Amino acid sequence: MKESSSKAYDQSTVLIRRIARILSLVILGIAGLVLLGHLVVPETNAADYPFVENLLPVILGISILGLAIAWRWEGTGGAISVGFFLLHLAVYWVIRGYFFPIRVLVVFSPILITGVLFLVHWRRSKNYRLSNHKP
Repeated sequence: MKESSSKAYDQSTVLIRRIARILSLVILGIAGLVLLGHLVVPETNAADYPFVENLLPVILGISILGLAIAWRWEGTGGAISVGFFLLHLAVYWVIRGYFFPIRVLVVFSPILITGVLFLVHWRRSKNYRLSNHKP
């Protein structure tokens, strides 16, 4: 009985990792296209942009970079992604004086969800390895 439950546990852990990786590929692809668009056609009034306003895209970019790191190190990359996403929300609140609009939060939420999935996979696989290597 224990072997079938551990096999199901392993399959669900693999499924979580696959979903996280597929979502991260989509997010990284979209972010790459946006970055390519800004490189090909740079903004003309970028010099007039306040420095504080540049913090938000940089923080969000680090959060997305965390998804790429999570392909190799699920725990580290997931923590970077989730942590910098939450930092992005906090900095937005401090800069603007109000919380993120819900419709924008819904658009960015796949970044947070994917980071959480990587963290869940990391934790479950760590527990699974520890439970299978008892002396």
